Amino acid sequence: MRRIRAAAVSAVTLSFALTVAACGGGSSGTEGSNEQPRTLTYWASNQGASLEVDKKVLQPELDKFEKRTGIEVKLEVVPWGDLLNRILTATTSGQGPDVLNIGNTWSASLQSSGALLSWDAKNFEAIGGKDRFVESALGSTGVQGQDPAAVPLYSMAYALYYNKKMFADAGIEQPPTTWKELAETGRKLSEDGTWGLGAEGSNLSNNIHQVFVLAKQHGADFFTADGKADFTSDGAVAAVKQYVDLMAKDKVIAPGNAEYAQNQSLSDFAKDKTAMVLWQTASATFASQGMDEDEWGVAPAPVQSGEPGLGRATNSMVAGINMAVFKNTKNIDGAKKFVKFMTSDEEQIILNKAYGSIPPAKAAQQDPAFDAPALAVLRDTLATSATALPQVPEESQFETVVGTAVKELFADAAAGRAVTTESVRAKLEKAQQQMPEK
Repeated sequence: MRRIRAAAVSAVTLSFALTVAACGGGSSGTEGSNEQPRTLTYWASNQGASLEVDKKVLQPELDKFEKRTGIEVKLEVVPWGDLLNRILTATTSGQGPDVLNIGNTWSASLQSSGALLSWDAKNFEAIGGKDRFVESALGSTGVQGQDPAAVPLYSMAYALYYNKKMFADAGIEQPPTTWKELAETGRKLSEDGTWGLGAEGSNLSNNIHQVFVLAKQHGADFFTADGKADFTSDGAVAAVKQYVDLMAKDKVIAPGNAEYAQNQSLSDFAKDKTAMVLWQTASATFASQGMDEDEWGVAPAPVQSGEPGLGRATNSMVAGINMAVFKNTKNIDGAKKFVKFMTSDEEQIILNKAYGSIPPAKAAQQDPAFDAPALAVLRDTLATSATALPQVPEESQFETVVGTAVKELFADAAAGRAVTTESVRAKLEKAQQQMPEK
């Protein structure tokens, strides 16, 4: 997801909401009608530096769509902190928008509600075909083996952003490629009130993204092959400890970062308070905070050793935004036309250029705009070394309970309390106990 100050609802609330929705709430069991063919309502996620920025980006494109089709699109840009709760309320009440953006990591959880239109072969054909999209983006559209619950709209990946001047002043010639190098580099940069690496220790989704990647690098997953929670394996425990140890042991993350959850680490980076940050498509945010492009560099996120790739060398989750349609829409034909428009090559280039993201449409990725160094790293990561978060119905609960465990461990580190393998395992055991039984 972009701007990962994402919604963090309790596992109990989310589980209840999805259960109710699956029992009938917003789903009629069939596709919607065409009772209101002249209008659509659209909930867009906040992608830019502000809600107003998003409106300025999107409204001209919506006007273009209306001119071509005669269908007016009523836009509401929803802040990330509100989006998931708004969607859950809509799935239970049946009173939602026609079309909406969802964080791609929510796809399977929302799919289980039954409220979203399934993108079967017929529906994909209506928007130009499933093969228009890259595989990594399609991997985060719903439960594997089922028809997707959404269509990829914006793709992102994590990378390591670094401050060129701070590196030069410290005599560091190259960005680190491994976690060991990152810790060593970070220690050289952590002095005189500056710190080597920024983090968002209270941002549950960000926590999940980082420890998921580290778990892959330790040969572990947080779920078994049949979808059962598996939070306490040696690899999962090692992954969480390694991430929190960047503050607790390596001392390259400022203790105050344990309370960050609103992109403060990006502000610190832009103000030369932090030399590195692991983030997804950060260039637009840096520009909005007054940084010139030549002030920062971007490199693939670290691995344990060797080169990035799939499996133990995975260095990013597949981040991004998907576009979904509520099944009970009163303009089903118009909704499909709108999804086709927004995922067309023309619009994919326009929108992803505006947001500094990568088009999930294959042909649009070939536009020269996405050959720029910062975007090329993200594009290559998505193609070669990014893995989708677990596409299970309980994924959102996973983000909440494990993300909270990591948050609490960062709080321990900030307070000077020991972070040990035993304490990490205890937090993850508690998190696993909060998951619904399969």
